[in-house]
Amino acid sequence: MAGLESLSPWLIAYVAIVIAVAGWIQGALGLGFPMIATPLIAAATNMQFAVVMVLIPCIATVIVSILRSPGFAGILQRFWWISIVALLGAAVGARLFVLYPGFPYALLLAGVILFYLNLQRLGLSQWPVMQRNEKSFGLLFGFLGGLSESTANIAAPPLIIYYLGIGLQPLLLVPAMNISFFTGKVTQFATLAPSGIATAEQWLLTLPLAVVATIASWQGSSVRSRIDGATYRVWMQRMLMTMALILLVQVAWDFLQA
Repeated sequence: MAGLESLSPWLIAYVAIVIAVAGWIQGALGLGFPMIATPLIAAATNMQFAVVMVLIPCIATVIVSILRSPGFAGILQRFWWISIVALLGAAVGARLFVLYPGFPYALLLAGVILFYLNLQRLGLSQWPVMQRNEKSFGLLFGFLGGLSESTANIAAPPLIIYYLGIGLQPLLLVPAMNISFFTGKVTQFATLAPSGIATAEQWLLTLPLAVVATIASWQGSSVRSRIDGATYRVWMQRMLMTMALILLVQVAWDFLQA
């Protein structure tokens, strides 16, 4: 895989800008970095390159989100076990990504996002059966989140469906999801690093992007405390719709280029 050293200056600038914007949004909303950065970078390069470029910067923004999230200790005590399930899903997903890199994971994820948004539109985002069986559904959606993290590089949609389905308040989604994000991303890196998908030098070249993402995420997190729950939910829905459309355009473009 070609690294940053082989890119044109304009493409390097584009990647850095995408990382900065995605980092700021991750800081403001507590999620969204891979959901934004991966398809935008893949559209200008390819999915494998995008996954490598985004992975370490994403881990950096997740750490910032955890450090800047109120109520993290209580959420960790309640949902720590989902990170273990997500770890298993991420390990399976990373292996699938290595074995079947051409599978349309982005199309599958776009379908999940649109499914969730339609549940919201119909007023079905909270499921009583899920609330009565919180841990059972947590096992399922935690695994799906980890699987999605390693294949499409985005874990948020399955986890959003679960946490809103059990009635978790929107702003508590941030620490809850970032617990799983951190576990999933570290597992993804531990699986991909020895796979040969990129060299050690290419991984190191993403460290400057991680610095950019950290600074942008820290700046964005100052906005989060001023967002009320209703506004947060609207912003999250719009972001998900935008990403679903980007994923669909990316799949269509790849199909036309084939």
